[in-house]
Amino acid sequence: MGAFSKRKLQEYVNERGLLEGYLDLDTQITPNGIDLTLASVERFTTPGAIDFSNEQRVISAGEDMPFDADGWVFLPCGCYRIVYNEVVKIPSDAIAIARTRSSLLRCGATIETGVWDAGYRGRSSSMLSVENEHGIRLQKDARVLQLIFFDLDTETEHYAGAYQNENVD
Repeated sequence: MGAFSKRKLQEYVNERGLLEGYLDLDTQITPNGIDLTLASVERFTTPGAIDFSNEQRVISAGEDMPFDADGWVFLPCGCYRIVYNEVVKIPSDAIAIARTRSSLLRCGATIETGVWDAGYRGRSSSMLSVENEHGIRLQKDARVLQLIFFDLDTETEHYAGAYQNENVD
């Protein structure tokens, strides 16, 4: 299992539809991954609930944190849900792992995600944690996360969970 190279990422975007809704592919494809960009931010407004079978799962509701006239949003220290501009389509012979971009970390914020399973397609959301006691300013479309893709040794069954095709228009 190896990570996708820049060349392989470009090939998968162009020939297999790995990424849709990107802003600037030349900027977003890095030597080791693809940068995802910020579409929206919500603050959590209700508790969530997680059980073993997902029969009683409740995803926390959120309230939009609007960008100002110049396209910026100020986020005080706290926990937020973010949604990306890009729709990702993971091939059945790959998975992806996401990492916070180092510039965001250096500002005192981090993004947490789950594994991006083989066969998943969607405009995902993640948890943004602002730890800096002074908060952070983020501009709409900022590059905040890097997705790193890995080959699986064989194709596997496609992701078929509740988040398949999430936030896809």
